[in-house]
Amino acid sequence: MEENKLSFESKKIMTMGTVKEMTGLSERQIRYYEEKKLVFPERSSSGTRKYSLSDIKLLINIAEQIRKGIHTDMIRDQIHGENLSIT
Repeated sequence: MEENKLSFESKKIMTMGTVKEMTGLSERQIRYYEEKKLVFPERSSSGTRKYSLSDIKLLINIAEQIRKGIHTDMIRDQIHGENLSIT
């Protein structure tokens, strides 16, 4: 069951509009986080960004950390550190 949950949460199927609505972030903020290599959406054949539930959780976490004054470089190091410890 846990494996199904992980694959469900990692499916990149949501568009920018849905992500904006779910996170409360602007398109510019989301693109900025992508530019800073904090989140990695997939692209459809037409170039549309696609996000997963995991991406949404990550975006919310990033926005909270930025509100606390944490710099994007520190957030990126933390994200990469977390990813390394999972694998």
